Amino acid sequence: MPGRVAKVAVAAARYWLDRPYDYLVPEELEEKALPGTRVYVPFARGNRRSEGLILALSDHSDYDRLKAITAVLDEKPVLTPEQIKLALFMRERFFCTVFDAAKAMLPAGLWFNSEGRRRVGDKTLEMTRLAISPEDASAIAGSKRGRSPRQANLLELLCSFESLPSRELLQYTGASRQSLKALQKAGLIELYSREAYRRPEIHVGELEPLPVLNAEQQEVYEGINALACSGKSGAALLFGVTGSGKTSVYIHLIMEQLKRGKSALLLVPEIALTPQMIQTFSSHFGDDVAVLHSSLSLGERYDEWKRIKSGKARLTIGTRSAVFAPAEDLGIVIIDEEQEETYKSENTPRYNAQDIAKFRCAGAGALLLLGSATPDIVSMDKAQKGMYSYFELKNRYNDMMLPEVEIVDMKRELRRGNGGNISSRLREELEENIARGEQSILFINRRGANKLISCGECGYTYKCPRCSVSLTYHSNNRRLMCHYCGFSQWIDQYCPECGGTLNYIGAGTQLVEEELKQLFPGVEVMRMDTDAVTPVGSHEELFERFRRERIPIMVGTQMVTKGLNFENVTLVGVISADQSLYAGNYKAGERSFSLITQVVGRSGRGSKPGRAVIQTYTPENETIKQAARQDYLDFYRSEVELRRLQELPPFSELFALSASGQVEEHVISACRYMKTRLEDNVGKNGRVRILGPSPLPVVKVNNRYRYRVTVAAPYGAGIRGLLSRIIMECSTDKRFSDVSVFADNDPLD
Repeated sequence: MPGRVAKVAVAAARYWLDRPYDYLVPEELEEKALPGTRVYVPFARGNRRSEGLILALSDHSDYDRLKAITAVLDEKPVLTPEQIKLALFMRERFFCTVFDAAKAMLPAGLWFNSEGRRRVGDKTLEMTRLAISPEDASAIAGSKRGRSPRQANLLELLCSFESLPSRELLQYTGASRQSLKALQKAGLIELYSREAYRRPEIHVGELEPLPVLNAEQQEVYEGINALACSGKSGAALLFGVTGSGKTSVYIHLIMEQLKRGKSALLLVPEIALTPQMIQTFSSHFGDDVAVLHSSLSLGERYDEWKRIKSGKARLTIGTRSAVFAPAEDLGIVIIDEEQEETYKSENTPRYNAQDIAKFRCAGAGALLLLGSATPDIVSMDKAQKGMYSYFELKNRYNDMMLPEVEIVDMKRELRRGNGGNISSRLREELEENIARGEQSILFINRRGANKLISCGECGYTYKCPRCSVSLTYHSNNRRLMCHYCGFSQWIDQYCPECGGTLNYIGAGTQLVEEELKQLFPGVEVMRMDTDAVTPVGSHEELFERFRRERIPIMVGTQMVTKGLNFENVTLVGVISADQSLYAGNYKAGERSFSLITQVVGRSGRGSKPGRAVIQTYTPENETIKQAARQDYLDFYRSEVELRRLQELPPFSELFALSASGQVEEHVISACRYMKTRLEDNVGKNGRVRILGPSPLPVVKVNNRYRYRVTVAAPYGAGIRGLLSRIIMECSTDKRFSDVSVFADNDPLD
């Protein structure tokens, strides 16, 4: 076959059709058609146009007749050879197409619309500079002073600067565009375009010196830095109690890598944490910092991606997707609060940022550092077994004690006639804090006002018509809302079935906020949940206002539990510690321990001692008692033994084969087929367990039923290939044409 042949990953190819397709490269496109560039190709029998990505080039093909690439979309490759390897890795590990993996690496501004135009273009700035020497310009300005004073002002200002943006130049001098064009026509100035970056607002003043490390931090830093500078890839776990100063260690490690000419990635679990992190790190690294998270505009995210790719920003801070930042010469990747589930994507490709980071570090000879006060059980197990290097910060940075924690039995509160959400003990502590001018944070992991609205006469409850969940009542707009599909409706005054009285059951952030305002009239209460922070950047404004105005009480969901550092917060209250403890998931205990420990750690981070009150209906629960003692190692020992008995991670690997569709019987049939195929292939292997079909915790979402088959297999059992084949079989079987099937490694539900 004459000519160059491109191996192309095609966007239109579904998972069961995904493979590199051979396309002929026309001679006129050979210079641009390089690996890592996107192209248009004709695909399938109808030759419909599809976007594709060139993976490699070859001089031959196993096929005699090839279709040709019709257009090259990029001036230069958008993906490096290393990123192409990463896309191939993701296809095998996360059951996605190569193109889906590649698309996850690129900012949305680089994607093309249906008309073939990029969603965001490059921003340019018109600049003005002198076309003659400053001495000549000054002389001409003097001669023009009488008849053309505006032109004279323009020339005089340009004598002091190499170049200026045209808009600013006109603004400073008061001259018109006509004056500028007249000078250009006379050959006295030049107008040219310069690339400009749309950047998120970052307050960068004079750079601050590095934070001083105490003896314990210095010892940990030296140990980790030796690994990071060894030139060999590796992984380390930094376990440090809340307030131990892990961030200061991160700053020193990153600075050392930048001095070596390397780049660094820092991942945080929540968008709400990025402003504080950005402010801290930009005060030490200035414009070397780039930011990547979903709250940026398309233009900002695209331009930050360009700054990273060009090497103008060598430190990237962001949430999960920032792990794909096109940073070259990686020296270190730091994942803060590494136990958080937000590092796992629930959409295709269903990747875990930690797995991506490991792959990138292995290829770059870099260090992966996982940091947390409550490490993931699997991560701690690997550290205990020597698979990860292990470092520990046992004390708080300021030598303050951990908060004193008191557990309150809410059953006793009920017997005493207190049916509210604030116990008498927590109320006393809040009163003391208000009197002393100190601040408090209250945590409840549910937004809205009430979880359930029920009729006391007939038992009627409001259900979502599209999902198998009850509607949550939001008191601020008196509407019932579904937190899965977004359906909402007005609430009735009486039961729509029998006219009986409606009961408001369960509590959320809005109800707790209202109760606090009744208990403490005239005291300001701030609420932090996704309803309160919908506008872009509003979480940053609310946190800053809480700090600046010393608002007495803040009540919020998970976004108040981690990474926040308010020196005047001396009291933390956990409203309902049982809420996530009995969720029916094997990670429920771990999640609950982490949430309680993290939020308790927000107290007493300054010079004043901290306290915490944990409210629960099961005070005898061992996980709650361990969280109250802030004893992670004791929790780890008991939890890992329980998982050993149940053969759960870290002693096995979990996979879920999930099916969804509008007809429940078809979905169940697809799951039964997948289970049968699994049993036929691994049924005799006693080390592989197959469970299901079983419904997901919320079986119906947006009129689609969801069931799954769960597989627990030893690590390295090589079961991924079998799961991939079963997905392809089910996806091409006409009996299940109305059912969507996908696989997930270590599912969250």
